[in-house]
Amino acid sequence: MAQGEFALVEERLEASLALSGQPVKRGTMAHEHIVYMMLVEAACMAENLEAIEKYNPYLESLARRDDHEPYLAASRRAEGLACRLRGDWERAASALNEAGAYFSDQNMHWQFGRTLCELAKLEKAQDSIDTAIEYFHRAMESFEKVGARPDYGQAKAAMEGLIGAV
Repeated sequence: MAQGEFALVEERLEASLALSGQPVKRGTMAHEHIVYMMLVEAACMAENLEAIEKYNPYLESLARRDDHEPYLAASRRAEGLACRLRGDWERAASALNEAGAYFSDQNMHWQFGRTLCELAKLEKAQDSIDTAIEYFHRAMESFEKVGARPDYGQAKAAMEGLIGAV
């Protein structure tokens, strides 16, 4: 995701936080934790450290308040990505492994695959290419289980790019 696209997403989602809640004419209004989840996910896609650091504490706080374990695991993944971007490899690995354990235990294959991709990027950043390749391979297996073709293709392309570098 380009930074310009993230800025547009951020603008629209932040504006929604100021809107009053229920009732609405049709459907339902997104709850605050959903909006923060979308802001964090968009920031992660853009690898925008500043935005992750801005929004992830809100997501984590709301997830803890509501005892929402999937959002808490997603928040841990975001923290892992932020740590990787800061070069804090040990904290990144801890947060990503914590998120991955939850997603794996819950058979949340797509989320687990996304977390494995983040672990692969962490390994690549540390020049552990063989381990990064293995993580991408495992991510592909997770994506395949749920038919997540675009994510499968991205993981495959990233893995093949690393194979060429070995």
